Amino acid sequence: MTDATDTAEVADTASAEDGAGERLRRWRLVLGGGEADGTGHALTGRDAAMDAALGALYGGAGNGGGRKGAARGGERSAGLGASAPAVARWLGDIRTYFPASVVQVMQRDAIERLGLSALLLEPEMLEAVEPDVHLVGTLLSLNKAMPDTTRETARMVVRKVVGQLEKKLSGRTRATLGGALDRSARISRPRHRDIDWDRTIRANLKNYLPEHRTVVPERLIGYGRSERSVKKEVILCIDQSGSMAASVVYASVFGAVLASMRSLATRLVVFDTAVVDLTDQLDDPVDVLFGTQLGGGTDINRALAYCQSKITRPADTVVVLISDLYEGGIRNEMLRRVAAMKAAGVQFVTLLALSDEGAPAYDREHAAALAALGAPAFACTPDLFPEVMAAAIEKKPLPVPS
Repeated sequence: MTDATDTAEVADTASAEDGAGERLRRWRLVLGGGEADGTGHALTGRDAAMDAALGALYGGAGNGGGRKGAARGGERSAGLGASAPAVARWLGDIRTYFPASVVQVMQRDAIERLGLSALLLEPEMLEAVEPDVHLVGTLLSLNKAMPDTTRETARMVVRKVVGQLEKKLSGRTRATLGGALDRSARISRPRHRDIDWDRTIRANLKNYLPEHRTVVPERLIGYGRSERSVKKEVILCIDQSGSMAASVVYASVFGAVLASMRSLATRLVVFDTAVVDLTDQLDDPVDVLFGTQLGGGTDINRALAYCQSKITRPADTVVVLISDLYEGGIRNEMLRRVAAMKAAGVQFVTLLALSDEGAPAYDREHAAALAALGAPAFACTPDLFPEVMAAAIEKKPLPVPS
């Protein structure tokens, strides 16, 4: 009995020591070594290599190499050097040691903290990175400076991300909007297969005959067959200033999805201080993205003037303005245009961002002015966008996030 108790105590002690060791290991990786970490825990093998990769990006100012000090278990020092081979090796390291979601965050931090944008103009670098929405935004901002030798590789990277987004977003978008279009296209004399029985019964409850326990349907309400003709027109008006990079990517993908629906006529317009209509490129969102030019000023009024000129069926049109509302044009004229479109029957939607990046910076005065016109401005995630569009199509209150 005593032997068994002693064995159990030894096992518990070993387990506790293992747990404490694992905690020290994790803290050491977080704190980065040196005298300040307080763990006294030395890293070896894979852990040392992981720490070197972290140290190159997140360490303190030092020798510019970063990896050397971290690999020895000493203080981290940030820097990947100026050479593409060093950065390429680092990109390979982080893809080896960390999951893709973490790799994408580290890549974005490296571009922002260490100024590696210029290195993305080299094909070898593009082949080494983990593609994501933020990388696409960076590539688009470098589009005009991109040499021909890099452009095709960049298009391959962008196409991979766009393909992933289309696969994720298209099915749900088509299903949600397809239902909204059917419901918005009700007809008064539908064929039997097109009758909306729920609404028909509700509309004829006054004709209930209790003795027969039935409702006499004097008025039939039905769905139109949305695939036969264009039922709604959608204009996506996208601010292509530098802060809107992720929104431009998502909006271009959604624009291509909407354009593929025969019951929608979709127009895509991008703007800074100039306005560019990219509707004829909507069959390929990669072409749309490379047709944008991130950066520059903002003239929302000019963009809305163009969109307003393209509206032929106001009551059947949804205009989606995607902008942080930092207007460089004529503010009062912009608001008058929005008011005029709404008065004509246009459904006007203002999205401060279309991304997963959280609450954006935006012009609060302009947002409040639009809300006063009945056009609330709010940030929208890609997952919520189909519901927003469905509500606009059916002329229902928009699902504004709380």
